[in-house]
Amino acid sequence: MPEPMKLHTLLADYPVTHAIRTGEVSSPLIEFDFAPYEVSNKAFKPMVRDAAFDTGELAIATFLQAKDHGKPLTLLPATISGRFQHHCIAYNIERGALGPKDLAGKRIGVRAYTQTTGMWVRGILENQFGVDLSEIEWLTFEDAHVAEYRNPPNVVIAPEGKKLKDMLLDGELDAAMLGSNMPDDPRLRTVIPDPKAAAAEWYAETGAISVNHMAVVRSDLPKERPDVVAELYRVLKESKAKSGLTGDPDPRPYGFDALKAGLDLAITYSHQQGLISRRMDVEELFDDVTIALA
Repeated sequence: MPEPMKLHTLLADYPVTHAIRTGEVSSPLIEFDFAPYEVSNKAFKPMVRDAAFDTGELAIATFLQAKDHGKPLTLLPATISGRFQHHCIAYNIERGALGPKDLAGKRIGVRAYTQTTGMWVRGILENQFGVDLSEIEWLTFEDAHVAEYRNPPNVVIAPEGKKLKDMLLDGELDAAMLGSNMPDDPRLRTVIPDPKAAAAEWYAETGAISVNHMAVVRSDLPKERPDVVAELYRVLKESKAKSGLTGDPDPRPYGFDALKAGLDLAITYSHQQGLISRRMDVEELFDDVTIALA
């Protein structure tokens, strides 16, 4: 048996990755060297700018931009986090009612214009609700993970020291993308009425799972050690199974077929919004080794 290959790994501790992080799920082929980040998105810049990791999780919008700019990363058909996104944009009811059709001319905050949640919500607003995204001013707080990207002209940077939630509650923003950071505040309502029903309608029409973070590897690894890449996929899937988390549909799908519709829509939305320069094929995101993993 050869010595295990050490993989410098960016993978936060979630229910679906906990068994890997604790060593409950392991492999004789892989020695994981976990980077010390509790919140993985803090390390997405070094992942795409400096090739700082052998493998790990990466937001799908960031991955598509990295692919667009020729970064040496390859996708695995393994979802680390995902959810329906319709509930992730909110407004303050003290400032009056606000629905999708009211967003023209408004100012909406989002952590970064390239944030995956923002990409999904904007795509939903445009394609499901007919919102013209160019008529909205987008206020952001962080730059893109991929250094080559430039924001469109209707994106402005928030003043130093400002916070997204506070600006929404203080009336400096008409709406904000809050996602998993949605505070428990009675003043806040979702811009999309009945987001659960809207998400069900969107899924019935598109068949897409709106994934957030997916597993990636440096592009030379599948060529040099396809056995290690196959084993990485196995332990990720086994760790997810041990979490007991499921769903109908499963928000963390595995396998090319289960992911294709969602990835195709992520490409469509990203291209519509100018996050990527061309309309890619889903197959381009993988290589011959990773596309066959199932």
